[in-house]
Amino acid sequence: MTTTLNGRQRFNRIMNFQDVDRVLYFEEGIRTEVLKKWRLNRSVFLKKFNVDLRKEIIPKLDVSPTFRRWPSSIAELSELKNRLNPNDPTRLPKNFKSRVKNWNNRDYPLILRVHRGFFLSMGVYDNDRFLEVLHLLMENPKFVREYMKIQGEFAAALAEIVLKEVQVDAVYFSEPIGSNVSALISPQLFEEFVLENYKPVLSVCDKYSIQTKIFLTYANSSILIPSILKYGINCLWACEVNCEEMDYIKLREKFGRNLRLIGGIDLDSLLKDKNAIRSEIINKVPALIEQGGYIPLADGRVRTNIPFENYTYYRKVIDEIIESYSQKLN
Repeated sequence: MTTTLNGRQRFNRIMNFQDVDRVLYFEEGIRTEVLKKWRLNRSVFLKKFNVDLRKEIIPKLDVSPTFRRWPSSIAELSELKNRLNPNDPTRLPKNFKSRVKNWNNRDYPLILRVHRGFFLSMGVYDNDRFLEVLHLLMENPKFVREYMKIQGEFAAALAEIVLKEVQVDAVYFSEPIGSNVSALISPQLFEEFVLENYKPVLSVCDKYSIQTKIFLTYANSSILIPSILKYGINCLWACEVNCEEMDYIKLREKFGRNLRLIGGIDLDSLLKDKNAIRSEIINKVPALIEQGGYIPLADGRVRTNIPFENYTYYRKVIDEIIESYSQKLN
């Protein structure tokens, strides 16, 4: 391929297993305190490292105002509906209307967050509420089902308000639902209470021809992957994982082209030496890039404990692989 593509075109071609002039590389979400530790400002950082722009539209999907005591019975769900009003203009990003034109004339990938996942939707922000929700799942499943149905219908309505105005390249379902051992609920419960109630959102995505639907998850949720594929979510972006259990090479071997992949590079390798960093990258990235449907990225946010020299070397190896792949195509 000799045609020069923009970032948006590259993203969509990669997610469709098509050749590109070069592979994308997104920033890992490096915060100001990390740059300060490295004695860099953001402009210098961006000049030093090649980063492909991506942006997100993040509507306010949380209950507003929040509950001091979360509903626990069917009778209380009318108040949940009142606090999940998709037509509330404050739920859209600031200056939404004035930003629509720029979004629709962009040359970078734009991703819409469409759901906050099971536990955050259920108001789990601490251990007490987590235990309460687990008890509700076992003792009052009808309530949980109705609660998540309301959340799903609300999320679908809010997504449609955005998608009527902006054609995005992907959507993501944020799902902090795993521990290092496994998912916190079984695939059966996940399908019954969560994925069934994602159906209205997925229907809206299909209506607006959104092909890439991302499962943005944390820790080890590998047991849930067959379920998400069954419901039409076709891309995994796994963060802060146990890399042995969520190894992208093994996942690609198991699920093939049914599962697109973003990330997968063990962030912990950046705490080791150069040999460990190179080994981690070389053992995964070239093969996945060759297969397509993959964007390389560390599996978590780079923090202050990572030495700048290690991050620099990590990016050097990534850039070498991307350049080698580009030369092969061109």
